[in-house]
Amino acid sequence: MKARRTPPLSAGYSEGHATPTASPRNIKGDTVRVLPGDYYVTGDPGITIVTILGSCVAACVRDPFTGFGGLNHFMLPEGETGEWNGVGAAFRYGNFAMEALINAVLKSGCARQNLEVKLFGGANMHGSAAGVGSKNALFAKRYLDMEGIPLASADLGGEYGRRIHYNPATGKVQRLILKSREDEALRTVESRYASSLKQTSVGGDIDLFD
Repeated sequence: MKARRTPPLSAGYSEGHATPTASPRNIKGDTVRVLPGDYYVTGDPGITIVTILGSCVAACVRDPFTGFGGLNHFMLPEGETGEWNGVGAAFRYGNFAMEALINAVLKSGCARQNLEVKLFGGANMHGSAAGVGSKNALFAKRYLDMEGIPLASADLGGEYGRRIHYNPATGKVQRLILKSREDEALRTVESRYASSLKQTSVGGDIDLFD
């Protein structure tokens, strides 16, 4: 059964989880930070969404005609067999992260064919599980391909973490490469997040709105 199209949301509407954070000197307006496992969407043109990525991936999704959009931050959990694939928990976590964000943008009144998507992250950082960043990045690209959603741009892979500043109103992304001294702290955060995924079940399915 197809979901009904809801009326366009107001410009001040927001959805998801994010933490207010101090704005860098080169960013005007307010900033909010999205942590691993969360997503956030907003129609406020004065908000910039910030996240810090190592092997995790973030998708920036928006309606380019209204500027309503947001960002998620996810990692695929590793199964008990040590395999990373599109079956079971790994697929459900990646699916949930992408569909929750995309559905929130579609709910604003955006037509599916107008979605603008950019991908970032997926680094294979020193000291992290072998190839985990590449596997996260590959999942995100395959997901968009399976759903028939074009990828506007991407900055994936490499060996270093990234700090992403995203303003959905303009679609502008500022990407900063993290210095090596920040890598250890980032790996610690992602390691704790990965451990939490092994202990958390994901129930039910989410379908994309037409």
